Amino acid sequence: AAPAAPAAMEVREPLLVLRGALRAVLARVREGEPGEGREPFELPLFWDALGQTFKVTSQEATKLSLAFSRPPLTSAEDCQKLSEDVQNAILAVATVYYWLPKGQGTTLRKMVRDATTEVVQGMIQLTETILSAPLESLSQEQLISTGGVWEACEQVSSLPRDNQAAVASTLAACLGVVKDALEEMEHALVEGQDPYSDIMEDEELGFRGNRDTYWSEADRKLLSSCMGLMKASKACLKKVLGVVKAYGKADSPDQIAQLDDLADIANEISPSVDELALSMYPPMNQLAVRLNAAKLASVLKKVLEITRTSHVCPPSEEGWVQFLTDAVDHNMNKIKNFTQGQL
Repeated sequence: AAPAAPAAMEVREPLLVLRGALRAVLARVREGEPGEGREPFELPLFWDALGQTFKVTSQEATKLSLAFSRPPLTSAEDCQKLSEDVQNAILAVATVYYWLPKGQGTTLRKMVRDATTEVVQGMIQLTETILSAPLESLSQEQLISTGGVWEACEQVSSLPRDNQAAVASTLAACLGVVKDALEEMEHALVEGQDPYSDIMEDEELGFRGNRDTYWSEADRKLLSSCMGLMKASKACLKKVLGVVKAYGKADSPDQIAQLDDLADIANEISPSVDELALSMYPPMNQLAVRLNAAKLASVLKKVLEITRTSHVCPPSEEGWVQFLTDAVDHNMNKIKNFTQGQL
């Protein structure tokens, strides 16, 4: 068994070099800027090339994993060749990602970058798993890591194909989060006067009759306007998503930039809804609720304003924009009135 050690060391060496190279690519993909000014950029060609590089990477992951799944131990030369093939496949993925110019939309680029990052991370994980296990046996971790690379590579087929689709996908994700927050809050309100009724009385916490565990009458008045604001958030995202799908275009730099602006501001809605929801639980600090409500109202007004002035809002859609703007103002004014005494 003694001579096996140097052989194993020789096999490990290319894998260690590969891991270092992959980490360097990962850093570049995370921080690097896209290539501008390349010959006329064609989106369909880009997607063909990216799909091809992801496919090759998936195949190389399989070869690498199989080489270290059973005896005899792979030769140092074979390991060198496998490592180089993996490195070339990952470099090709990164290179094609770099072709995608910022002008195609920052929302789209972020999604492609995230997908590319996942593939590179998956390959690093697989390399580390092989390095940390006995070199001639297939571990459960190695199977999982290999599957992880396959999954990351398959993602390319479901990525949005232009900035309009990317922004629609971002809005749909935001809408999902807001719907969940709203349902959770509605559920808490239905639980009745005492949202902590499932907690047994406890000597340290005091009785459940404690003011800290339920909403007062004044709290409930404020809550209904806060809920109005949360419902307006959901309606706003739903409507904006609808017009982006119906009228959104990614044919000109202006259209692409308008869609990015919409995605950027819409991304602020769900964290603002979450902050408001958290401050609504008892014991309620009405001033904190007012501040969080004002922040959400301001984000919603911005979303509606950006929608109104962009190409996704033809005159036929202006009615609901105005209606929702009024709804936000109405709820915010009520919140201000209820909390006037707190200032």
